[in-house]
Amino acid sequence: DLKLHDIPNTVAGAAAAVADLTPDILTVHASGGPEMIRAAVDKLPQTLVAGVTVLTSLSAQDLDLLGVAGTPIDTVRRWAAMAVAAGAKALVCSPAEVAAVRGEVGEAIMLITPGVRPVGADAGDQRRIATAPQALADGADLLVIGRPITAAPDPAQAAATIAAEIHGH
Repeated sequence: DLKLHDIPNTVAGAAAAVADLTPDILTVHASGGPEMIRAAVDKLPQTLVAGVTVLTSLSAQDLDLLGVAGTPIDTVRRWAAMAVAAGAKALVCSPAEVAAVRGEVGEAIMLITPGVRPVGADAGDQRRIATAPQALADGADLLVIGRPITAAPDPAQAAATIAAEIHGH
């Protein structure tokens, strides 16, 4: 789960270093800016470069402390549009923003959505969450569901329960 966030030259070097592994997806932080994103896209033209917008663990107050103007949804939309303009073909955004991002970037961009939790599950360190069915209904293409499965007493049962939620059973 490598995520790159550095100056463009360093990201280009890191992307080149993983090229022989032929990753399907390479994740970069959109806050690194358009030149950094383009550096990754240019080094890995056959790889889907995914731009992480605002981490699901960050609240509006966290963004304010970081000096980021606007609400999380405004920031996510701005960074999503910038990342796509720089060549990203996928975006990572929380379920709270997935519908707005889908409206901003259209259907051709893959939306990867962490912060997915079953009904009643502990949010943990996630701030902007939703259920799997809600995230999919709002336009998510891929769901990232970690601890609700991996930290469950019975991970197989937890995964089956989430799958049943998705399929409406």
